Parts: sequence; structure tokens; C-alpha cells
Amino acid sequence: MLPGTNPVGSRQGCQADFPGAEDDSRGAGLLIPLLREHLRPYRRLLIAVVALQFGSTLAALYLPTLNADLIDKGIVAGDTGHIMRVGAVMLGVTAIQMLAAIAAVYVGARIAMSVGRDLRAGVFGRVQTFSGEEIARFGAPSLITRTTNDAGQVQAFLLLAFTMAVPAPVSAIGGIALALHQDVPLSSVLLVVLPLLVLSVAVIIRAMRPLFRQMQVGIDSVNRILREQITGVRVIRAFVRDEHESDRFSRANADLREVSLGTGRLLAMMFPIVLLVVNAASVSVLWFGGHRIDDGGMQLGALTAFLSYLMQILFAVMMATFTLSQMPRAEVCAERITEVLATEATVVVPTDGVTSMPTPGGLELRGVDFRFPGAEQAVLHGVDLTAVRGGVTAIVGGTGSGKSTLCTLIPRLVDPSAGAVLVGGVNARELDPAALARAVGYVPQRPFLFSGTVATNLAFGRPDATEDEMWAALTTAQAADFVRAMPTGLQSPIAQGGSNVSGGQRQRLAIARALIARPDLYVFDDAFSALDNATDAALRAALVPWTAGATVLIVAQRVGTIRNADRIVVLDGGAVVGTGTHEELVAGCGCYTEIVLSQLSAEEAAR
Repeated sequence: MLPGTNPVGSRQGCQADFPGAEDDSRGAGLLIPLLREHLRPYRRLLIAVVALQFGSTLAALYLPTLNADLIDKGIVAGDTGHIMRVGAVMLGVTAIQMLAAIAAVYVGARIAMSVGRDLRAGVFGRVQTFSGEEIARFGAPSLITRTTNDAGQVQAFLLLAFTMAVPAPVSAIGGIALALHQDVPLSSVLLVVLPLLVLSVAVIIRAMRPLFRQMQVGIDSVNRILREQITGVRVIRAFVRDEHESDRFSRANADLREVSLGTGRLLAMMFPIVLLVVNAASVSVLWFGGHRIDDGGMQLGALTAFLSYLMQILFAVMMATFTLSQMPRAEVCAERITEVLATEATVVVPTDGVTSMPTPGGLELRGVDFRFPGAEQAVLHGVDLTAVRGGVTAIVGGTGSGKSTLCTLIPRLVDPSAGAVLVGGVNARELDPAALARAVGYVPQRPFLFSGTVATNLAFGRPDATEDEMWAALTTAQAADFVRAMPTGLQSPIAQGGSNVSGGQRQRLAIARALIARPDLYVFDDAFSALDNATDAALRAALVPWTAGATVLIVAQRVGTIRNADRIVVLDGGAVVGTGTHEELVAGCGCYTEIVLSQLSAEEAAR
């Protein structure tokens, strides 16, 4: 869909409109399938991460056993040689652990960043296939958040999982086994500590999931309001609505802050609880272990090793806890990303699209209906229209009569609800998108310019255009004079949306962008509305030789723009109520006569 057009509504980023937006249970089921799909290309690296973390964890688990042996057989026995030998082994094991951990973090980070890149590319690619209906349903701010923030949250969770969650099970299971090996009675402490930790973490994480959903929706809301205020800053200042807009942003920002504080409070509760359990367990081990040493049932080295294993077990639980604390947000983000990736565009691209047209430049609408999703009435119904090559066909009608909607059907920004649109003698649904784009030069009602230069914007119409061809198109569009007056001509900068040029200049540059492609069919959707009468007349006169042999379709509000068209189609209430020349319609179409007399006197209309 072309930027600046919104043919199917204005609902922007309304989460309540999305299926399952209030279902907090879906995210958990969507995160794993999403990661499974996007991790598939990195299976070898994933195996390497698991192997490296496994090796690093085994080395860490081996160290307390060596330390116990060093204490009991070296320090207590006073055997210096044994101390040196075991100490050297411990240094070697530590070096292996360190190198394996560094390599695991490096490979894990590469995988996480690659998956984040793939998610962003996947969402962006899917959005590029969307028609106006899908763009309006999600809203631009929400799509931006899903492409950037949501993908970033899943990426961050994946990095945590590789660095913390992967070694946690090995460390916990291995630690429990080795703790039992050191002293079975003392290991009964674990029967109390581990369930208590798991239960505490599970309760907190369950409470965090809906808050993370609200947080992402709040980010959407802040993005939407900020985007509106930046793009509409002139209107805000013109109507002195600065304070109102500031209050609106402050409310959205405050709502996001409250939700963030709620999640922060839960996170703040989680780690003190974990530390309380860890410290209580350490004290319990020292207390009961000291009594066992005093009774002769346990050696000092074994107690030291047991305490080390307890710390490793609890540290593994803490790592898993930290990872799980980020999981609810990643689940919500995965759901939102999957929602975009699973949305099928209503404008379906044909697998073997037609690339050649039997009647280039031909345009025919056969019984076309169009209804916005959820609307009670159709915007267009029963529209029949034919435009032949080499002629100018104009469409006129009152506000809301469906003129712009009809224009969006031709380049297939949306598909009709019923009927068919034939371009070049082929149904637009069957045409290859590239062939359709080459055949139709579309200038929307609200033209959009991209950030870059005048030349880069013109190159959208034809990437291989020369400077001479660009100047020719600009001259025809009556834009050459003001472009030459710019500091660097074709290389003069254009801000995003064309905000650094006037509305009339923006329209003329958009017209030049369509002209330079030299398509067989030109569609000007009220593209002359910002031009003064003199520029309008000069542009229409210059278009005659440029568009000779092509089909021209013009939508206009001014009668002076379309009165000399070969054929004029009058729309009223979404239906064709009159067709003919200006003179024929003035004489026989009451709707057209009303439009003419609202702009011209009776004498001028009759000429």
C-alpha cells in the first residue's frame, strides 16, 4: 500500500479489535512455536551452545568436589604436595569453565541477534503484503512497535535463555546429585527449599503476564499519540491545542508508567524472596552440618562442598527465575508478532501472475461493489466504467460518493467485494504485481514523499531514469521552476512525508514521479486540488502530449479541471448516475448540474 493512503478506515492501533487481545493464555502457547520456527536455521549453533554450556556447568560442578578433597586430604592432613596437585587441577578446570562460558555466550548472542533480525524482517515483509484493510486494522504505531520493541523483547529473552536458562537445569540436577553424594541426610533441606522457591516464582510470574500485555498496549498508545502530534504539529498550534495534546500524551504516559511500576513491584518482590530462601537455606545447612561434623557423621570438606553445591543449585534457580521473569513479556510480544505473521492479506498475489496485457491502457469495471469490513452499507455498488486508451475519463461526485475508493481498486490497493476490475483486458486479481505497477501510474489524494532527495523520490517511479528524463517529468508537472530554485536542484533534500515543501509542490512532485514511469494508465485521484487555477490549467495542457496514447483517469472536485474530458462519470452514493460529456451531463444529469452550478454561473456552465 502506498504511504499516505488509508482507504479502509481510520482505526489506528486499537487492541480491542484484535482477535484474542484479551486472552492472556495464548502467549505461552505461541512463544515456543515462534522460537522453534525461527531457531530451525541455527540448529548447529544451538547444539554448540548447549554443548558449551553443558561443559562449562560440569566443570563448575566438579570444582567443589576437588575443593573438598583438597581440604580433607591436603589441608587437614598437612599434605602440601596434594594441595599443589589438586590446586593445579582446579586451575585447569577453572580455565576450561571460563573458556566454555565465554564461547557459549558469544554463540548464544549471535543466535539471539540473528533471530531478532529474522523476526523484524519477517514482520516487515508481511506488512509489505498487507492491503489497506490490514494496515488500518492493526494501525501504523502498533505495527512499528511489533517490528521493533516486540521483536527486541523476544530477542532479549532468547539471549537470557542461552546464557542463564540453558545451564540452569544441568547445574540444578548435577548439584542435587553431588549434594546427595556428599551427605544424604543433609540433603533433606532441599526438599523444603526447592518447592518453596518454585511456588513463589510461579505465583509472581502468573501475576506479571497480564501486566506485560498492558505494557505493550501502552507502548502502542504512546507511539500513536506521539506520531499524531509530530505529524499534526501545525494543526495543533493553529488551533492552540498544545495543552490538550500535552494532557492527552501525559495521560497515556502516566498509564504506561503505572503498568510499568506494577511489573517493577512484582520484580522487586521476586529477588528478595529468592535471596531470603537462599540465605535461610545456607544458615540451615551450616547449623545442621556443624552438628553432623561434631557427631563425626560428616567431614569439614564435605560440608564445604555441600554448601557450594547448595549455592550452585539455588543460583541455578535464581538464573531460571530471572529468565522466567522476562518470559511473560516475551510471550505477549510473541503473540503480537505471530498475529501479524499469521494475518493473510486480503489482496492475494497470484502464484503465476499474468505479465502481458492484450489491450494495454484499457480499464474496465464490471459490476463493482466495495464494502469496508464491518460496514452496514457498501461504498460502491454496481459500478460499471470503461476507459479507452488515448482518452481522458473524469470522475466527479460529492464528498463520500466513493471516488477515491474506486481509484484504489485500480492499482489493487484493495480488492472489490464483488465484480471485477480489468486492467489491460486482464482481471487485476490475475495480474503479476510488478506488471500491474508498471501499467498503472497512481497519484493518491494525499501524496506522500519519502525522506531523501528530489531525485530519489522521482526514482521511485523509474529507478533507471536519467536526469534529463527527471527534468522533463518535472517540467510537465510544473515543478521544474521551484526545484531549480532549490539550493542543489535534483539533489535537494526532501523530509519524510515532504514536510519541507508546500502542499502544491508535494502534489506536483508526486505527479512527476508517476509521469516518469510512462505507464499505460494514469490515475490522478484529486491530484490537482492544491494547485491554483493557472498552474492547474498549465499542468493539464502539458499532460496532453505527455500522455498521448495512454489512458488518463482524473478525479477532481473542480469542474474546470474535468469539463474538457472525453468522458465524465458522475458518482452519487457509490453508484454511477450519469455518463457523458460536460454538455450532455449539464443537459441531462441533475446531480452533475448541481455540482457545476455550485462552482460556475449558468452562463459559464453552458459554454
